[in-house]
Amino acid sequence: MAKRTDLKKIMIIGSGPIVIGQAAEFDYAGTQACLALKEEGYKVVLVNSNPATIMTDTSIADKVYMEPLTLEYIAKIIRYERPDAILPGIGGQTGLNLAMQLEKKGILKECRTELLGTSSESIERAEDRELFKELCKSIGEPTIPSEIAYNLEEAKESAKRIGYPVVLRPAFTLGGTGGGFAYNEAELEEIGINAFKLSPVHQVLVEKSVKGYKEIEFEVMRDGTDHAITICGMENIDPVGVHTGDSIVVAPIMTLSEHDRKMLNDSAIKIIKELKIEGGCNVQFALNPNSSEYYLIEVNPRVSRSSALASKASGYPIARVTAKIAVGMTLEEIKIANTNAAFEPQLDYIIAKLPRFPFDKFSAASNSLGTQMKATGEIMGIGSTLEESLLKGIRSLETGVYHIYHQKFDAYTTEELFEYINEFRDDNIYAIAELLRRGEGIEKIHDITKITSYFIEAIKRIIDMENTLKENSLDLEVLKEAKKMGFSDRYIAKLWACGENKVFELRCENKMFPSFRMVDTCHTGAYIPYFYSSYNGNNDSVITDKKKIVVLGAGPIRIGQGVEFDYSTVHAVQTIKNSGYEAIIINNNPETVSTDYTTADKLYFEPLVTEDVMNIIQFEKPEGVIASLGGQTAINLAQPLSNLGVKIIGTDCEAIDKAENRDAFEKLLKELGIPQPEGRAVTKIEDGIAAAAKIGYPVLVRPSFVLGGRAMQIVANEEQLRHYLKTAVEIDEDKPVLVDKYISGKEVEVDAICDGHDVFVPGIMELVERTGIHSGDSISVYPAFSISDKVKGKILQYAKKLGLGIGIVGLYNIQFIVDKNDEVFIIEVNPRSSRTVPFLSKATGYSLADIATECILGKTLKEQGIFGLYPEEKKRWYVKVPVFSFNKLRGLDAYLSPEMKSTGEAIGYDDKFYRALYKALQASGMHLQNYGTVFVTIADCDKDEALPLIRRFYNLGFNIEATRGTARFLKENGIRTHVLNKLSDGSEEIIESIRQGHIAYVINTSDSSSSGVAKDGHEIRKCATENNVTIFTSLDTVSVLLDVLEETTLTISTIDA
Repeated sequence: MAKRTDLKKIMIIGSGPIVIGQAAEFDYAGTQACLALKEEGYKVVLVNSNPATIMTDTSIADKVYMEPLTLEYIAKIIRYERPDAILPGIGGQTGLNLAMQLEKKGILKECRTELLGTSSESIERAEDRELFKELCKSIGEPTIPSEIAYNLEEAKESAKRIGYPVVLRPAFTLGGTGGGFAYNEAELEEIGINAFKLSPVHQVLVEKSVKGYKEIEFEVMRDGTDHAITICGMENIDPVGVHTGDSIVVAPIMTLSEHDRKMLNDSAIKIIKELKIEGGCNVQFALNPNSSEYYLIEVNPRVSRSSALASKASGYPIARVTAKIAVGMTLEEIKIANTNAAFEPQLDYIIAKLPRFPFDKFSAASNSLGTQMKATGEIMGIGSTLEESLLKGIRSLETGVYHIYHQKFDAYTTEELFEYINEFRDDNIYAIAELLRRGEGIEKIHDITKITSYFIEAIKRIIDMENTLKENSLDLEVLKEAKKMGFSDRYIAKLWACGENKVFELRCENKMFPSFRMVDTCHTGAYIPYFYSSYNGNNDSVITDKKKIVVLGAGPIRIGQGVEFDYSTVHAVQTIKNSGYEAIIINNNPETVSTDYTTADKLYFEPLVTEDVMNIIQFEKPEGVIASLGGQTAINLAQPLSNLGVKIIGTDCEAIDKAENRDAFEKLLKELGIPQPEGRAVTKIEDGIAAAAKIGYPVLVRPSFVLGGRAMQIVANEEQLRHYLKTAVEIDEDKPVLVDKYISGKEVEVDAICDGHDVFVPGIMELVERTGIHSGDSISVYPAFSISDKVKGKILQYAKKLGLGIGIVGLYNIQFIVDKNDEVFIIEVNPRSSRTVPFLSKATGYSLADIATECILGKTLKEQGIFGLYPEEKKRWYVKVPVFSFNKLRGLDAYLSPEMKSTGEAIGYDDKFYRALYKALQASGMHLQNYGTVFVTIADCDKDEALPLIRRFYNLGFNIEATRGTARFLKENGIRTHVLNKLSDGSEEIIESIRQGHIAYVINTSDSSSSGVAKDGHEIRKCATENNVTIFTSLDTVSVLLDVLEETTLTISTIDA
């Protein structure tokens, strides 16, 4: 087969907004695929609705459509663009499902567009569980005994035949949504109801549970000539039963006999050949730990989360090769480094992937793990030994833990610890370490957790080293051994009861530094600029005589710090390269574009903590380090690095402190004459109560130094404030809590750039929801839609004063409140790039991260051709809508508050405001129904405001249902309402009504001062979330939804109305 010359234009469908189960790995895959096809001379058309990504930059594809990923829009684009072909396997499950729909509906045939790569028959055979079982049977591959059920009764019958425990898996859902284990019929009912609802085809697989088996994955690749290779074998430390996205995963495979490893590898190759997959493919197995019995769990006939991990683990660019295979190239014809793509990578190091969970933000959500993925992101630790890669991985997670030790388990009894690890949980590894510290046996831990003893032994070796360190304080030989094992200076200092600096100095005096080893798996002598540190082995990193700039990455993706920050770092790296410097990036997130070794001149795959970053800086000796683009992760490193003599370029530590330190910031605002809500920082509970009494309720409380509004609350009275100060935050001398007057008003946000002399504000964004909801969870509109020019003038004037007054060089973000008298107050200034930078860059056409990086490198705004403070506003509307993953995290409350909860965002744009809004809401995955029932339960303080909104629903032809108090109020005002009894009265009516599926929207607001009603609201929101019913907790969002529905709905009336 040769490269196809009959194709000219190829379309790629992206994966849309980031949700749990489908994150930044598809930005990485999509970017690679677009560039690979352009490299081969094809025109590339990209469709993806996620503005936060590198992939949707206009430089990546020839044409970028950021339209909603629905059949209707994509069909329009295909009819307009007439691509010769579509590449379906790059946009995750979303992209794959859409490509299949386009084919089934005959749209591809109508437009003479073909599907490239794996054929739709093969995709069906891999995705459809029955066809997959038949296929496996025909080639003698074992699959787990299972039956398909179309309703709950059938599911119960199947479970009886197969035998409990069983696992339920709904067909065609993302990241295992809606699945779960059932040990008996009662549990099957509970999980089954939700599972049938969530499957778009009402089909659920009931299968025998192999919980406790070993989970093994292979990433394999095949081209059109039936040449298949293995790229990477990976082993889950957690047994089957935890979603692989939530497991700790290591590569290469470590605990299998050569016979078992070869058996599974041969099976993976056999299946990819039988399915005729063209490109990369992920095969998952369950292996009985006591015999060679195995089952095929599933095959992903597309680029997946595991393939991003396998790419970074092996240095083999899976998405790039997949795209080239799709256009007819063979593995031998595709170039990688100084060889071709037909080699099988050989790893001479060990990687450990650790998931990053959101439970530090959502303490109410259950942290037990199962077949439904809960992690928002992941990191990878690379080392020469398993211990080293695990400990580097733990340091990379940024959960406040810097060793395999978690202080929360100190208080547990040994009995309680065994009880705790009886269930899969996000932090079991620390509980296991604590049990080993107490001398408990490896066998007993293995019996309970089913984790292979080999991995528990590795943790035991770390514990033994802890004891050796304790007994040999300041001993050089012991220090060397501990460093080889991956111990951090900080933890060694804790064991030696001295300061971290003491350990650092001891290392410096004795020249005890790590080597930087190359991630090279083709072993052909090529120099690949991809490095990890290790105290074992030789140095491979070559120092050049070019001037160097280091960019600090953003680490794992979590709520409040998503792929938006990777966007800024990648742009910075490109600008630094173009300016003639050597660009070096430090990051540890395997899902991202920044950790592709072709992005920067050098990639160091390391934890973003002072010690590890410092080792690289001492080795490379850069001109400067940029800390303002990698979110809070990078900003938090600025001061400690600066203290060690590192030059931070761009916004310096003094400026960061002026923006982030409460007292310094207040002082600056006074000097500049800029108003802010009255408030103060307190370090004692009683001071907090006194401050609130003086300022007047309601107040907004939060810890200082936070990202994504963690632990922020609006409190309405003293009782609530006491409760908050006692339970939600640690309050003491170095951890002040901020108490501010809560001003209700419009929230407005700007991203701006300052070069030290001038300021540039590319656009002003207005948020739909009023203050009190985190800006990351609000709908954001550019240009602003309701504020006056006078207010805009004030905002620009304040933005300029602040940029120059703080001493910003580069990007900064300011949030304002505009009250009803058009007074403007400052909420906060973030002296770094923010999550709105990609959206605003794409809406205004100014590439903010690039302009800011030029400023950091010393080029003024005027030298870049930017002379004004504020350019002319665009004539089009751009709307950013948050996307949530509530149905993935059971127990998480969908009530919007100052604490950020969204995992991603979608964009909509149009010449007309309401159309742009409509498209953005559609792109976010909201079901926009213009008929059905609206269920309303409104707090007393909101009733007057809600009345005209509910009347508009009624006039559009919606049926209204409400709880008693709300219903009485609506009836008095002439709106026909059906009453549903409250849950707290023991009635199930509301829950039943939501489950029946005729409710289009649930509107629920609660008063911050009442707590009894809160339980009802919580249950209602939980039920709505689990049944995929759209829920609104802010009347502002309801108001814009109605604007949209009124524009798009035909209504009825009598002839003489």
